[in-house]
Amino acid sequence: MTSKKLFNEISVNQSKTIYDVQSCIGSDLALFDKFEDVPILTESRRMNGVFVALCLEGSARYTVDTKEQLVRKNDVIIISKGQVVGDYMLSRDCRGLAILASTGFYQEVISDVNELATLFFLSFSRPVYNLEESTVEMFANYFHVIKNRVDNTEHQYREAVVKTLMRSLIYDMGNVIFRLQHRDGNRPKTRSERVFFDFIALLEKNFRVERRVGWYAKQLGISPKYLSETVKQASKRTPNDWIDNYVITELRLLLSNSSKSIKQIAEEMNFVNQSFFGKYFKENVGVSPTEYRKM
Repeated sequence: MTSKKLFNEISVNQSKTIYDVQSCIGSDLALFDKFEDVPILTESRRMNGVFVALCLEGSARYTVDTKEQLVRKNDVIIISKGQVVGDYMLSRDCRGLAILASTGFYQEVISDVNELATLFFLSFSRPVYNLEESTVEMFANYFHVIKNRVDNTEHQYREAVVKTLMRSLIYDMGNVIFRLQHRDGNRPKTRSERVFFDFIALLEKNFRVERRVGWYAKQLGISPKYLSETVKQASKRTPNDWIDNYVITELRLLLSNSSKSIKQIAEEMNFVNQSFFGKYFKENVGVSPTEYRKM
């Protein structure tokens, strides 16, 4: 095995400063057709984005949230924002494909497909999946088509086409993960995992009108403290982090893709008034709703 160099953050921007990424869209998306050349860590760092990689030959070892993960031929590894990754070790014959997307780009792609988001959240408890040959071929075909479109910088609708292809890839991979999870449905889950998945399912249905951790705890029949402890144990993020993530993603979409006024959006998302909505949005995004809409 050989180890590789340290960088400070796992993000599209940071990877571009370490590795000469030729296939990328700004700071939103980077594709690596040589898995073995992806910038590697010697210290644990937190993921700032979504990383999906397919091992075609050889093997790789990672720690994900301090747990060692072995990736072999035909394995896909999915690492989501907030997870801590480190101790990469690649075999000398390791070869594969990798996609690194910013959180904003990924969330925009799956904007109205919360069921798929939940499937990918499963990576918190199970980052590695072994794929059938047909699925490996499917992933590789998607990868090369997406890379071709990313590299075609003269295409007038390049980014829109790439987002459509990425969405299709996520649909198909989501279906594969669903089947794998269903196949392993009898595998015992920890209490924290069950609480986490129940919380996410409840959150998906109610985040537009309810943002109180206490409310979700009451619906689940547990205390807010226990909900906070178990969700953080299972996902390394707090219930408030998950609530804010869902709400902000929806607000970004409403501001970008609808003609509704800011007041209407505030009412639709159950904010007490427009002023509170503006404060909440700026605290989480860094700009006001009005400024965001002009971007």
